[in-house]
Amino acid sequence: MTDASKAGVQPRKKGLTRRQKRSLSRGAQYVVFVGALIALAVGADWDRLANQFAQGDIARQMFPDVITLALKNTVLYTVSGFAVGLVLGMVLALMRLSSVGPYRWVAGVYIEIFRGLPALLIFIFIGVAVPLAFPGVEIPGGTYGKVALALGLVAAAYMAETFRAGIQAVPKGQMEAARSLGFSPARAMVSIILPQAFRIILPPLTNELVLLFKDSSLVLFLGVTLAERELSKFGRDLASQTANSTPILVAGLCYLLVTVPLGFVVRRMEAKAQEAVK
Repeated sequence: MTDASKAGVQPRKKGLTRRQKRSLSRGAQYVVFVGALIALAVGADWDRLANQFAQGDIARQMFPDVITLALKNTVLYTVSGFAVGLVLGMVLALMRLSSVGPYRWVAGVYIEIFRGLPALLIFIFIGVAVPLAFPGVEIPGGTYGKVALALGLVAAAYMAETFRAGIQAVPKGQMEAARSLGFSPARAMVSIILPQAFRIILPPLTNELVLLFKDSSLVLFLGVTLAERELSKFGRDLASQTANSTPILVAGLCYLLVTVPLGFVVRRMEAKAQEAVK
């Protein structure tokens, strides 16, 4: 009999440590992931995919119009919609934080409605319902104005909540300090609170810009001319003409040309914001 047995101590059972179990689990996940990729690569018919989505001659025919026309229009639609949403969203956020009851109610109803409705319905409403309700009234800017209004109405509902969160994240002592220096509430909000709130909400606002860039594809429901087509409509029209999906792939790559760098910018800003907090 060993000394441990004499002392009444049970011998320690040999087994995997917690760290070894985690490493084993991680390795098994890697094996499954690589196996799935290999299965997809082996099972896919690459010749048919290349024939349908990777015709170089068709892709070359899209340039330079896909950049100078379709991508340019997409960027214009996005920027104009973002500008409308930014201004309207800020107004709604201030109304939501107002001490005046009707302002809060109106802002709250607007935000709930436009966050709950699909963006497609807003585009149809702007393109069909508004002309029926107000005959003879034209939205300035034609299609560009309609897209800016439709995207702006949708974006404002989300931006309003982002602005409200940013304003409330600024310490209340900032407003109290500004008031003690003789600032009016409005001047303190514009000069002290909003600049600090902007630094806080810049990453989510940039993320909203990425979402609007993709939502601009809904412009096709307004009915556009050849010169007003954005990337999605441009690619779909050429795909119909050529009976090939290569234009759709090229249009998708053009979207990524903008959204991937913007996504990188968002991550960098979020990382800097976290570092500033630490």
